[in-house]
Amino acid sequence: MSQNSETNPLIGFSETLADAVETAAASTVLVDARRRFPASGIAFGADLVLTADHVVERDEDICILLPDGSQSAAVVAGRDPGSDLAVLRLPQGNLRPAQPASRPARIGQLVLALGRPSADGVQASLGVVSALNGPVRTGRGGLLESYLRTDATPYPGFSGGPLIDAAGRVLGINTSGLAHGMSLTIPVGLAWETAATLAQHGHVRRGYLGIRSQPVAIPSAQQQSLGREQASGLLLVGVEDNGPAAQAGLLVGDILVGLAGAPVTDPDDLLTRLVGAMVGQPALLQVLRGGQPVEFTVIIGERK
Repeated sequence: MSQNSETNPLIGFSETLADAVETAAASTVLVDARRRFPASGIAFGADLVLTADHVVERDEDICILLPDGSQSAAVVAGRDPGSDLAVLRLPQGNLRPAQPASRPARIGQLVLALGRPSADGVQASLGVVSALNGPVRTGRGGLLESYLRTDATPYPGFSGGPLIDAAGRVLGINTSGLAHGMSLTIPVGLAWETAATLAQHGHVRRGYLGIRSQPVAIPSAQQQSLGREQASGLLLVGVEDNGPAAQAGLLVGDILVGLAGAPVTDPDDLLTRLVGAMVGQPALLQVLRGGQPVEFTVIIGERK
């Protein structure tokens, strides 16, 4: 005698996963923008596709295969090699935007990796979130604030496609272009924020101070002068002539300990904060000079 989903929970569970794939598949597209096999993308807006930057090898003759089987040309609206994200714009707004998950992914959560690497349709791979990490320096000259690792199989062409939860909502964007071929997932909050910037401005603004630095321990007496526990800062070993730091009055030998009210303990801290709206704006730098805290106002430069 056959069993239905009411008597066999595995059937109900299987149908739930299939429904989730069907939901997300309506927003998952094929991206043909490189010499090798195509990759995947996700509808970020009615006329916008978010994908992995490393799969967009050309700026022209980009073809998008839509979920209904039709094709559309696309142009690059913006790209950010540092986070391996790119936004493509279609001439008509017929896409169904994907729905981001309302909660961040959790270790042990059941997830599905999706891709549309061929005209045959969507493919899916089941797994769990195995790690939440970051920040990490990427192999493309950037710093990724956070990322997910899963044990879902990243089949060829899955880069740029979504990682989804059991309701079909997007948890992140999968890519193999950031960690020397190792597959990881950019969390949806970070991916959506970057995509919005790319769609509006075409690139992500990243700042610089014009310094060379190295981490250094802060003695307890100097921590007391700061009024907080902070075990390390950045010793300035070089200050670029006429750079933002030099114009603000910083000197070789200063120890950078804070930027815009937040502690700076290592180079990754600094890179994480030198992004977005801060670029081109005045910001307060806190340094230790001669063991005493001193504050300077710096105009954050833009890295070209």
